[in-house]
Amino acid sequence: MTEARRTPSTRRANEGGVIYRVREGSLADEIGLRPGDRITAIGGRVLRDAVDFQFHAADALIDVEVVRDGEAERIEVEKHPDEDFGIEFQDAAFDGIRTCNNACFFCFLKGNPKGLRRTLYVKDDDYRLSFFHGNFVTLTNLTDDDWARLEEQRLSPLNVSVHATEPELRRYLLGNRSAPDVCEQLRRLGSLGIEANTQVVLCPGVNDGAALDRTIGDLAALYPTVTSISIVPVGATMFAEERIERGTHAAEVGEVTPDHAAAVMAQVAPYQKRFRRDLGRSLVHLADEYYLLAGMEPPPAAHYDGFAQFENGIGMARSLIEDWKRARRRATRRNGVAGRLTLVSATLIAPVLRRIGDEFGELTGIDVAVRTIENRYFGPRVNVSGLLTATDIGEQLGGGGLGDLVVMPRYALDYTGGRFLDDGTPGELQAALGVPVAFASTFGEVLQIAGEPLESQLAAIGPNARTNGKAWVEWTGA
Repeated sequence: MTEARRTPSTRRANEGGVIYRVREGSLADEIGLRPGDRITAIGGRVLRDAVDFQFHAADALIDVEVVRDGEAERIEVEKHPDEDFGIEFQDAAFDGIRTCNNACFFCFLKGNPKGLRRTLYVKDDDYRLSFFHGNFVTLTNLTDDDWARLEEQRLSPLNVSVHATEPELRRYLLGNRSAPDVCEQLRRLGSLGIEANTQVVLCPGVNDGAALDRTIGDLAALYPTVTSISIVPVGATMFAEERIERGTHAAEVGEVTPDHAAAVMAQVAPYQKRFRRDLGRSLVHLADEYYLLAGMEPPPAAHYDGFAQFENGIGMARSLIEDWKRARRRATRRNGVAGRLTLVSATLIAPVLRRIGDEFGELTGIDVAVRTIENRYFGPRVNVSGLLTATDIGEQLGGGGLGDLVVMPRYALDYTGGRFLDDGTPGELQAALGVPVAFASTFGEVLQIAGEPLESQLAAIGPNARTNGKAWVEWTGA
């Protein structure tokens, strides 16, 4: 039974973190916390971030200091030690995001066009966001205090951008001559009981070939501290390509071709086979782009080791296919609902969607069309649905012929579900298209949406099920 007692507090209103959401029926709901409240301290300890809150709130008896409308109070709460408070903060880092001290020539953020919301230009490299939201960090800016805190609070797992394990090559890739040996850092994390998902952004002629062999071997030797290794292709917006062409790295951010994709697959496949035999897991995974560009079926779901790097584009295609296999068992002919349905897709996944869309139509009797959107906002090399903008969708879908309903990828919206990357909103896009618009992440959701009355379709949707991308929400305008 939760008990709470309130007393005045003198805590300042600019400390701690602001609550974004309170889960109904939770402990926070029971003691009267609500969105907009600022939790400043627990047990007299000023909270630096959501990590501190989670760590200090684990006791059975705690003093929570809260500021509401400029007034501070202390709430004494008696609870079960494992009871979750049921709150979500606007930002995980209350004291500001730790930024990157590297100068990677392939940094995607450097290629963002002008005019985006300011949070999309922040080069975060904050291990706390890695723990909470799955952001990848390089570990190059850790201080002695950070290591002491990692030892105390055991933040696991962390997502680490490695790129190469040979120290000098990694320093070249990061543009940081003082970057520490990442293998030593990973071993240190392991000694603290912290696991790591690792990432290699593969740049042609730089860290592929023999360098990639060494990286895979070095990281595999650190298993089980290293629980996964992802290999993703270097990406570049058209603005980044223009900038890079004026410098010295044009060849090193070359576009992935089907031949290159096939070569990378051939290089990595023997490692995956050996690791499954020796470790019982694939350990090293390729981004979906390699399989799709090579015209190959992605590996079976069991080969993705639980999809630990799903948000990094590892296994999204396979997950979509498997979801449809489950959903089609309950697909039936639909009467009195959408007769024609348009699915919006970026170029990379479009062939898979068309194949599934044909099956979807045959089973439901709904005429399904897949409309492929070329990314003109960031450039045609940016080929994933999560980076589509309202501008491109509106311009390329205009002119009618969209049927009764348009279903767009949920990943194209921010964490709150309120905006695209170019700040266009679902409501504005729906008004421009003149057709009901809905958002989905899976074909199971599309099947559900297609069976509902059209008037129930809402352009705006709630927060994402995952917290990835939450750090780039500009809360003052959300």
